[in-house]
Amino acid sequence: MDDEQRIAAGFAAGDEHCMEDVYLRWRPLVHSLARRSLGDDREAEDVTQQVFLAAWRGRGGFRPGPGGLGAWLTGITRHKVADALEARTRRARAATAAARAYEEFAPRPGARTPPAPEPERVLDRVLVLGELARLPSAQQRVIRLAFYGDLTQTQIAARTGLPLGTVKSHMRRALQVLRQSLEARPLPAAR
Repeated sequence: MDDEQRIAAGFAAGDEHCMEDVYLRWRPLVHSLARRSLGDDREAEDVTQQVFLAAWRGRGGFRPGPGGLGAWLTGITRHKVADALEARTRRARAATAAARAYEEFAPRPGARTPPAPEPERVLDRVLVLGELARLPSAQQRVIRLAFYGDLTQTQIAARTGLPLGTVKSHMRRALQVLRQSLEARPLPAAR
């Protein structure tokens, strides 16, 4: 058994010393691939850490084959780079939407309008609207009528023809989902 096979076998078995060897041996390759794909050293370093963390957690799925551990790590790197590029795109879209919304609310010269909301509030609004769009349509409708239509639950029941208990259930479930998803989602950092 050569050195690479010994390291791969130890890694798959959960030997932490072999994990250190894997990191030292393949970190330059992983970082280089990430850096070339992302064009940003800091993002490449984050992806490199994610790759080795994912490899360690998923080591039970490693099967020696052509290319060995290096090929397996390269595959994980490709997936993590794709995730990073997708996250970058989401951040850019959110920032663009926030900028558009901010411009929409910016005061016009000579117009008597309330002061424009701060960019952070506009971005919060964009995130809330995005999460709201993920709700089932009945819950979305109840939330929109309550918050944008300024209707009480009784008024919503009368307008939609839904029983009051159903309106209350939709409202409660929707607010729980929104709270959980917004708490779990960090505010995107502008780059």
